[in-house]
Amino acid sequence: MAGPESLHNTKAGRAFDVLNIVFLGCCGLVTVLPFLYIIAGSFATEAELAERSFFIFPETFSLDAYRYIFSTPTFIRSMGVSVFITIVGTIIQLVFTFTMAYPLAKRHVKGRNLVLNLVIFAMLFSGGMIPTYLVVKSLGLLDSYWALILPMAINPFNLIIIKNFFQQLPRELEESAKIDGCSEIGVFFRIALPLSKPIVVTFALFYAVGIWNDFFHALLYINDSAKWPLQMVLRQVTILSDLTGTTNELAENAVPPEQSIKLAVIVIATLPILAVYPFLQKHFAKGILIGSVKG
Repeated sequence: MAGPESLHNTKAGRAFDVLNIVFLGCCGLVTVLPFLYIIAGSFATEAELAERSFFIFPETFSLDAYRYIFSTPTFIRSMGVSVFITIVGTIIQLVFTFTMAYPLAKRHVKGRNLVLNLVIFAMLFSGGMIPTYLVVKSLGLLDSYWALILPMAINPFNLIIIKNFFQQLPRELEESAKIDGCSEIGVFFRIALPLSKPIVVTFALFYAVGIWNDFFHALLYINDSAKWPLQMVLRQVTILSDLTGTTNELAENAVPPEQSIKLAVIVIATLPILAVYPFLQKHFAKGILIGSVKG
């Protein structure tokens, strides 16, 4: 029986490889082209954007959109808000998820099955938008940054994946650590967490991207425009074409480049995550599959 390598050496196998490369290359090109257009359009003039429906290189290079964006306190403030809630929210979500998943991975813990069933129930059924809003309001979190962090503190699906990962760790490591005098907390911090680096990085990326891209919670819970994150400002820019829809912080005679502003804000809102991903890629590729096999 021919092996996989010998199949690639046949004429049909090589043709199949070429077709795969062409097909995947086209898919990748279709994915990348819109973003290249957004980058090019953010550096183009309004006249060029009106005349040309699609281009990758602008004929006239212009920084007007970026000058306009960074001249507004609205944008700088919203960027600071997004950075703050992303960092703090990611740390809180990681702490809550990992500290809850670790004891649930121990079969001898009393009440473990009941809690797991509640987690699974919460994963399948949720109270919905209105009950969640009422809870946030009753806790006094409206117009607070905590309203953008605490309602998403634990993701049930991620919790189960991390719990499964902890269950796969060799019990011999835990037993030897306890023989050396480690407590349960010591085992968690000295054994379990160091071995969990790939999955920590993976879920940190998941959580950070989710918080960074979220605007819906800000739309529901934040009425003060001074506390809006970047994605909420991006929404306003897309709707109103400028950054003055909620504030009067610019001169009355300022005429914004409408279309290029939309594209420039999209570029700036996307770049931070794209800049972080290459540094986490090696851990992400490994951690994405960890904990997803055993139940």
